[in-house]
Amino acid sequence: MMHPAFRRRRKTNKAGRNAVKIPMQIIIRNMEHSEALEARVRESVSKLEGIHPHIVSCRVTVEESHRHQHQGRQFQVRIDARVPGKELVASHDHDEDVYIALRDAVLAMRRQLEDAARVSRGEIKLHSQPKAEDSGSAGET
Repeated sequence: MMHPAFRRRRKTNKAGRNAVKIPMQIIIRNMEHSEALEARVRESVSKLEGIHPHIVSCRVTVEESHRHQHQGRQFQVRIDARVPGKELVASHDHDEDVYIALRDAVLAMRRQLEDAARVSRGEIKLHSQPKAEDSGSAGET
């Protein structure tokens, strides 16, 4: 067990909750700005920090698409995250509910971050190449 003096300490805000350490940019296009939506984006992205410890930056774009042939509202959420050596992108569209589009985009980014974390830890199994048979042994009886 690690001595308490050497453990990484998480910054906390006034409410005692963990503060987001990831540099984050939130862009909301073609719709009214909503404090509730922005808070949900921040909360969702802060959960991603626990998946991959070395997220360098994160940009979340939430927009309402304007389609004349489409009835109702169409939302798109795109998450761009940078980790050392990679840029990951996840996006999701949804009719009517921006929060479902956000949830699905976050889940897609979570899977990508889990894969990137496994690769960086060296946990991805490399499939062995089939062994080449000796060319001299073929045809011998």
